[in-house]
Amino acid sequence: MNKYIESETLELKSKYTDSSVRDIVAFLNSSGGTIYFGIADDGSIKGVEKIDETLRKIADIVSSQIEPNPADLISTRIIYEESKPIVEVVVSKGFFPLYCIKKYGFSQVGCPIRIGTSCKEMEPAQIQARYQKRFESSRDYMTAIPVRYGVISFNTLQIALSNQGYHINRNAFETNYSLRNKDGDYNLLAGLLSDQNIISLIIVKFRGKDKSSISERTDFGRTSLITAYYNMKNRLISENICMSDTTFRPRKDTYLYDIDAVDEALINALVHNDWSISEPLVSMFNDRLEIISYGGLPYKQTKEQFLKGVSIPRNSALMRIFQDLDITEHTGHGIPKIVECYGREVFDIADNYINVIIPFDPTVRDNHGSISGNIIGDISVSINQNLTDGERAVLELLVFNPKTTQTQAATTIGVSKRTASRVFASLRERGYIVREGSNKNGIWKVLKS
Repeated sequence: MNKYIESETLELKSKYTDSSVRDIVAFLNSSGGTIYFGIADDGSIKGVEKIDETLRKIADIVSSQIEPNPADLISTRIIYEESKPIVEVVVSKGFFPLYCIKKYGFSQVGCPIRIGTSCKEMEPAQIQARYQKRFESSRDYMTAIPVRYGVISFNTLQIALSNQGYHINRNAFETNYSLRNKDGDYNLLAGLLSDQNIISLIIVKFRGKDKSSISERTDFGRTSLITAYYNMKNRLISENICMSDTTFRPRKDTYLYDIDAVDEALINALVHNDWSISEPLVSMFNDRLEIISYGGLPYKQTKEQFLKGVSIPRNSALMRIFQDLDITEHTGHGIPKIVECYGREVFDIADNYINVIIPFDPTVRDNHGSISGNIIGDISVSINQNLTDGERAVLELLVFNPKTTQTQAATTIGVSKRTASRVFASLRERGYIVREGSNKNGIWKVLKS
């Protein structure tokens, strides 16, 4: 008698095939199940010849071929039957009501379900009902989905909150900020805010107007989301070329893009992104900047409401933390700010993403090839990149915490107090920072970076 018999929760495959993604998605959309690679349909043991290749292909399915991302719901291991290696893939029932094969989207082909021993396509009515239910359930997904990072710390978050005047009650901290789910496990929100965050946040630069040639790719993630945000903001500030026309009095400065509008787009992408699908992405071309986030509009929000600034946060717990850190005010002014600067047409809104397309100022853009810090006629152009590593480090600290003292800066960036003092003096003399208020109670204001 065969030990392995196919059922509603058991799938047998003699080898890996490209259709394996259908079986995984079908189990996610049903009650879960187990797939054995290396066992034929009749239960006979065949073994897996190319174990590493099979594991790699399964990992690729989990990481890039299914939406929303099911990584925490799928586990693999190697077992042996009759001295032959078998790859076991255990698929838990999905947290969301609906999963799809990413390349087909939420279509009948893309949304299989397990019925008996077969994968069947869902009916359109089933997909529609589950799709709607998915958005209803996504309101608290960040606090419900567990993460398993091992040891987790929140030093960055706690320091940032302390700098805003909040008293940290370490016994109640995780409860107050909803960092564990109902089962007591750290959740997706905790993972993002932790010092051990593993999610990437990329700014990628392309050489032309399309994605055919990458010139630079920088990962600002894999650290607390708070640090990642400030680092991304600082990078966007440093990329914002300034053209100064000295024929006017006072001098007329024209920037590549409106940094306040871009900052609002970045904050909106981080706070309203559906992190179960993918992380936001910032792309820079030679004529525009694009900031894409996933999940589309929040449930039951219309495009008109969105553009008018009606705020319906998808991630209310994350929004609260950004409010406490004074990163966002939750007043709904962010989107209207972007509309005021660039118009409604910069928003590309689809069912599963929002892409904000910020055009570069044509005058600054057209002179970009000549930018070298020299005088072009009566127009001086600079890119603000003539900073030492120490100066950049201090500027990042001051953007993060304007109350940072020279002594604190010296300790943080690992230099002597005398060196830190010289860095502050240099930045001040060159117009990068200015002191507001008294030496004891004042703050440092970053004018440019």
